Amino acid sequence: MILEEARKKNAGLIGKLLVFGCLSQRYSAELPSLIPEVDGWFGARELDSLVKALGCRPQAHDAHKRILTTPGRPYAFFKISEGCNRRCSYCAIPFIRGAHKSVPIETLVAEARELASKGIRELVIIAQDTTYYGLDLYGKRALAQLLRELSKVDGIEWLRIHYSYPADFPEDVLDEMASNPKVCRYMDIPLQHISDGVLAAMHRGVDGNWTRALIERMRERVPGVVLRTTMIVGHPGEGTREFGELLQFVKEARFPRLGAFAYSEEEGTFGAENLKDTVRPSTKKKRLDALMEAQRGISLAYNQSRVGTEEKVLVDSLQDGVLVCRSEFESPEVDGEILVKAPSGTDAASLVGQFLKVCITAADEYDLIAEII
Repeated sequence: MILEEARKKNAGLIGKLLVFGCLSQRYSAELPSLIPEVDGWFGARELDSLVKALGCRPQAHDAHKRILTTPGRPYAFFKISEGCNRRCSYCAIPFIRGAHKSVPIETLVAEARELASKGIRELVIIAQDTTYYGLDLYGKRALAQLLRELSKVDGIEWLRIHYSYPADFPEDVLDEMASNPKVCRYMDIPLQHISDGVLAAMHRGVDGNWTRALIERMRERVPGVVLRTTMIVGHPGEGTREFGELLQFVKEARFPRLGAFAYSEEEGTFGAENLKDTVRPSTKKKRLDALMEAQRGISLAYNQSRVGTEEKVLVDSLQDGVLVCRSEFESPEVDGEILVKAPSGTDAASLVGQFLKVCITAADEYDLIAEII
């Protein structure tokens, strides 16, 4: 993306090119000579410096004002904290983004009101670790309290939780999810592995039995909850037996949504400096393919089980006469979609951002087909 914008600058299509975020913070010494078209490099938390470079004076009350990167869509990604206090062996985020810093509840509620006034109906709650929220400000985990306050905002109808960490999971969030109709019965909880040895090498702070028990409690306390997770294959310490345990767990747990990645060393992490990456790239690929092949069947079976059901959906867009929708069980940009033929004789574009009642009529491993009731 930086190189594409550099080409636009050389063509006279843009003026200044300023880069902000993790990459420029981590490699600020090397990047200027590599991409000289860039007029300024700013770290992930150098907001004031960036604003000054734009010729403006930093204002504290402007820090959370939003320009949406999803124009025309009825959802927005809603960041509730920055940084991370975890020390997973494979992850560089803590020393790039710094320690966890929660945004106060009143600031987030004000931001939610502003987003609702712009037509946003769903907030996708994100952070490096959403379940840590509030500890630094209030001395306790306050995600459930935040959900209650956000649900009072007129216009916001769905609250969706991403990037929840399994260790020390605040289970009052499950009570809120089970009782609050605005909190989607959907939880993104990256588990990464199930083998005790691999989890220990990852510094995840949990073991396999604890993970299995947490998943069971989530499903018991929130009937019908859809769990999305991610796994890492080929981490140092993962042999044939450990991968077999992971594959069997995925087949038994039957997560409706699952993504996976092959381990790669991240410069400066504990894993890169202290753990030897002994798993061959070809072996990592085979394991990744096997895991995702198993998941394809699970995803297909889950989607097929929904055929004939009636569901409330949010219309994200209109494309070639088809309404692209999601239910509370699909997160934008990472999950499948529910495709509905636009009704004839109506202004179909006016349905974008609206909620509809549909009946699921067909399914494949990714998407669903539905009709308006």
